[in-house]
Amino acid sequence: MKKIILATAVATVLSVGAFTIPMAAQAQGISVQIGQPPPPPRVEHVPPPRHGYVWAPGHWEARHGRYAWTSGTWVRERPGYAWRAPEWREEGGHYVYRSGSWDRDHDGVPNQHDHRPDNPNRS
Repeated sequence: MKKIILATAVATVLSVGAFTIPMAAQAQGISVQIGQPPPPPRVEHVPPPRHGYVWAPGHWEARHGRYAWTSGTWVRERPGYAWRAPEWREEGGHYVYRSGSWDRDHDGVPNQHDHRPDNPNRS
């Protein structure tokens, strides 16, 4: 009986951890560095608009030290926010990936990196 209770407790803790880690990564954004620039974006057919969603275009991601294409997808709209697509930036000789995120004040700085996320001076 003790083994069953212990196994159930361990399974519960592991399942909670499996949901907590991805949510934390999503909330904080992802930053990856790689030494060479990404290939040019692929041409994608953007489907017709979908009510309640915004189109997140396809982009290159780093997987196992190489670039891999991720196709575009629909993301549920967040009223009052603007979707900022993932991007690669050259910083200090490396290319740094910033994951897509929502921007509340439309200033181009994702909220998790914005010192003034509710800046009223929208562009």
